[in-house]
Amino acid sequence: MVAVLNDILFSSTQTLLRPSLHTFLSSPAPKFPRSRHNRIPRCSVAEGPTASPPKTRDSAPLDCVIVGGGISGLCIAQALSTKPANAAPNVVVTEARDRVGGNITTLERDGYLWEEGPNSFQPSDPMLTMVVDSGLKDELVLGDPDAPRFVLWNGKLRPVPAKPTDLPFFDLMSLGGKLRAGFGALGIRPPPPGHEESVEDFVRRNLGDEVFERLIEPFCSGVYAGDPSKLSMKAAFGKVWRLEQNGGSIIGGTFKALQERNGASKPPRDPRLPKPKGQTVGSFRKGLTMLPDAISARLGNKVKLSWKLLSISKQDSGEYSLTYETPEGVVSLQCKTAVLTIPSYVASTLLRPLSATAADSLSKFYYPPVAAVSISYPKEAIRSECLIDGELKGFGQLHPRTQGVETLGSGDFGGHSSVLTGLIMRTICGFVRNYIQLFTFPQPSTTWKGFTLELHWRGY
Repeated sequence: MVAVLNDILFSSTQTLLRPSLHTFLSSPAPKFPRSRHNRIPRCSVAEGPTASPPKTRDSAPLDCVIVGGGISGLCIAQALSTKPANAAPNVVVTEARDRVGGNITTLERDGYLWEEGPNSFQPSDPMLTMVVDSGLKDELVLGDPDAPRFVLWNGKLRPVPAKPTDLPFFDLMSLGGKLRAGFGALGIRPPPPGHEESVEDFVRRNLGDEVFERLIEPFCSGVYAGDPSKLSMKAAFGKVWRLEQNGGSIIGGTFKALQERNGASKPPRDPRLPKPKGQTVGSFRKGLTMLPDAISARLGNKVKLSWKLLSISKQDSGEYSLTYETPEGVVSLQCKTAVLTIPSYVASTLLRPLSATAADSLSKFYYPPVAAVSISYPKEAIRSECLIDGELKGFGQLHPRTQGVETLGSGDFGGHSSVLTGLIMRTICGFVRNYIQLFTFPQPSTTWKGFTLELHWRGY
């Protein structure tokens, strides 16, 4: 069960640099406490007639135009520009905003550094390759793999087991719940239903109600801010789903995967890559925004800012024509391939003239609202018994819905977001608190501030 928890907690799907389902509304200079919960598209579709015909750039078509200068678009552009044989050297990235990075928003003020969008990534080898290729190896910051993760249950923060030896002291579950999970993992549980299961259905069937309600549900909500009764297990946590498929049970699949891994020949690991110690997450000394900024700097004039896409059309030659509203006027780009790394609801509008079916499908994706709140506290305000060696230890906390707390969780990236005498507490609210769409600005901050006071001033 510990391995399953780690696979979910550090799943590749939890890499927060993937195309995010949440965007944040820019606002004036930050003040603490700080919250952001509105959405604007990273790419907008400009409206209205144009006064003059568009200018066409270059006679030869580009190899690829990437719409969207978030982390996905930038990584695609860098890969196309640097891979062997320079597969697509003629690449352009267009971004509607006046900056790159998409939802990645790092802010710094008065000695504090904090994130208002994604706050970490999984340091997998592909991700570390991108970090090294971007010249950021020396700026990489990894979390402490031994730092405990907590789940709030019955008013107490309870550590999640990180290794099998932690299980006897694990007080988040009852003895009956542990036995149910153990037998289920061995295969003593109802058989698969023969159709695609949600995360909730899969976990309740295989590991029992307690594992779902006290462990998987808060982790799932913390990763996706989504509804585990609607998320596909296969899509969200495919690695765990495949264990049962391949081995007949979670334990059986685990042993089979280990045998296959030990018997397979491994290609040599890139010696340039750093070696994380244990399962953890990563960031950079000056925040996540360092990565998109570094990639953009390397791409140079291939990145076009403040370019708003008006339309996409396909030519008789098979090439694509993309028309933009730019600071220089209306411009048309011709390309062999176009890649859209933009929200699905924006892509739906743009693609409708080309494919109504694709547009209809894209319009159905749900984007749960999320509010991120960062609050600064002086260290002396925290009860001394809650500190270890003068620090508030722990990688973060998650809150099951049943506990009546209006947040999904919080976390602190070590000293990454603190100054000598302060701490920043960060939390998010998501789908289960859909009424955050109705909040006025102070309300999310007030909710979190009160909860933080309760947890740390009472010494939980």
